[in-house]
Amino acid sequence: MFQDSNLSHKYLDGLKGVEIGGSAHNPFHLNTLNVDYTDDMDTVFKQAEEKLCGEKMPVDVVANGDNLPFKDGEYDFVISSHVIEHFFDPIKALKEWYRVIKKGGYIFIIAPITAYVPNETRPTTTLDELIKRNTGEIKEEAILKKVVTENNQLGSAIVEGILYDSQHGHWTVFDTNLFKEICDYLKFNIIEIQEVDDKVGNGLTTLIQK
Repeated sequence: MFQDSNLSHKYLDGLKGVEIGGSAHNPFHLNTLNVDYTDDMDTVFKQAEEKLCGEKMPVDVVANGDNLPFKDGEYDFVISSHVIEHFFDPIKALKEWYRVIKKGGYIFIIAPITAYVPNETRPTTTLDELIKRNTGEIKEEAILKKVVTENNQLGSAIVEGILYDSQHGHWTVFDTNLFKEICDYLKFNIIEIQEVDDKVGNGLTTLIQK
């Protein structure tokens, strides 16, 4: 298992939150419900967990991470690690996470650093593209067509048992500046940024407070 994140404990200890797509090999040891799109314990992601640490994190709530079955302001925080890049529309996901946290609550995100993602050659995604995905001007099918055109290996690469393609892998390439632009656009308040996360060291951390 990977080490804890001191930054997460600094802000989130003693609070009640939701983790989106939690994993047994990379736990935060916080008071959270684990939300995932399925409770199938035999997905490629769960197989990877077992391969890495010998166990699988149970799923507490089955729901899409951008459509949560919780009331407005029900939780103190939402946390996710290496998950937001899996959403076609990360702006929608962020709005939903913001909705379910209380005033003063937190969104804690770790997204992958591109250099650590095998076969990733795309540039950082633009805010303009993300806005167009959110408004429906760009559809999922258009992105898939673009990726297939530019990379004939779509769906063929497997990294530690996790599929690397646009459906099961990464829709978006993030950097810290893109998170700043998104939060400026949404009028979200960033209170901490780590260019290299203090947990695994292969991601970048953005901490938002409502």
